[in-house]
Amino acid sequence: MDLGLADRVYVLTGASRGLGFATAEQLVADGARVVLSARAPERVAAAVEALGGPEHAIGLTGDLTDPQTPQRLVAAAREHFGRLDGALISVGGPPRGTAAQVTDEQWRESFETVFLGTVRAARTVATALTDGGAIGLVLSTSARSPMAGLGISNGLRPGLAGVAKDIADEYGPRGVRVVGLLPGRIMTDRNRELLAASGDPERARAAAEAEIPLGRVGEPAEFGKVAAFVLSPAASYLTGLTLPVDGGALRSL
Repeated sequence: MDLGLADRVYVLTGASRGLGFATAEQLVADGARVVLSARAPERVAAAVEALGGPEHAIGLTGDLTDPQTPQRLVAAAREHFGRLDGALISVGGPPRGTAAQVTDEQWRESFETVFLGTVRAARTVATALTDGGAIGLVLSTSARSPMAGLGISNGLRPGLAGVAKDIADEYGPRGVRVVGLLPGRIMTDRNRELLAASGDPERARAAAEAEIPLGRVGEPAEFGKVAAFVLSPAASYLTGLTLPVDGGALRSL
């Protein structure tokens, strides 16, 4: 199936590795061009090179706590590639710990990065898009079901799912779509960190896989393919929903 991605242009935050980079790979493979951002300049440069260089991808060092970052990304897409068709907005996972254990400072910092940074980026991109544009917010299955030991994620991700729905309602009449993506256990650096924190990564992985109907942890490319489809014109009647990519682990309907 042709996803209709040829020559379309997307910005992706937190995309030098992990789920953001996996999505960029799929977009570029289907003919799209991308503008990547992340905090570490060396990782941004390596990601751009891996995607084929400036004909296919450019990169900016940026942090979503900076109010100027979203507009810089929009401007870079238009200046370098001449258009903007959508965005995948992703930020790093917040600190581990239960909601009662984490400090006020950790809550404040995570709100600025995970919540407000995402909302600001989504708002900025949505305003810049025209009919046919699409935004994907990388959230977590914690938006629907709390995860043990991840209190900040349990607190902030459901709110972002509500924000995604609200923005989808507001910009839908303009033909702009917004979808929340809920990755489950996918083997990124973040999940390796969570498994390692258990003290016995292999045992923790086996326990996690026992709760996944497909019986295994997912690969980043599996998420990337779903995200690329959601952002593509082929998904033109999808908006205002949260879509789990979790091997069936969530038990809600």
